[in-house]
Amino acid sequence: MKLLAIDAATEACSVALLAGEEIYTRHMVTPRGHAQHLLNMVSEVIAEAGLSIKTLDAIAFDRGPGSFTGVRISTSVTQGLAFGADLPVIPISSLATIAQGAWRETGQTQILAVIDARMGEVYWGHYTLCEGGMVLQGEEHVSKADAIQTTISGSWYGAGTGWQAYQQDLLHAVQGECAGLDSESLPHAMDLLTLARPRYMAGETVSAEQAMPTYLRNDVAIKQSGV
Repeated sequence: MKLLAIDAATEACSVALLAGEEIYTRHMVTPRGHAQHLLNMVSEVIAEAGLSIKTLDAIAFDRGPGSFTGVRISTSVTQGLAFGADLPVIPISSLATIAQGAWRETGQTQILAVIDARMGEVYWGHYTLCEGGMVLQGEEHVSKADAIQTTISGSWYGAGTGWQAYQQDLLHAVQGECAGLDSESLPHAMDLLTLARPRYMAGETVSAEQAMPTYLRNDVAIKQSGV
């Protein structure tokens, strides 16, 4: 299996390539230049693996929510590469990717992923671990930090930039026991790749023209039991 994962939905910019059992990654945090960095990173990991775009099986990308510009870049770069190589794509949530990274780093199985959405709001989702992957409980939302309403019970872990901007409001609004916080957590393509792999194996891909960004502020809620 040969999968490429692309993320640029937040301040982070990263790619990861699965080639058999080997994973090749590039990651940086930068305020601008995501499109150029992504293309360079893609070229680097593909060359390191001794592959070409056309030999890949699919491309996974961070569909958002996140920075409007970053989400558009993540989507457009993926579409361009997928169109050119006639590859299917796998949209993955930035919140799910953050939650997956939090589990990888801490072992916590119940994650409240929160991204600073600016204008006094946050993007957020409640995730729990199922067979090695983070699964969304309910919906992804955008709301005021102090208006979060979840079904969380027991111990949970908070991850994402929203915790840095609105920690006190969030802690006051969320029930259960906070086991820890990582307020600097950003999506990483390596975790996006982990989430994309079982979806590819299950045939859950879309064509390049169906690869659409998710902003949430456009009154779009992701109603699903998975990523």
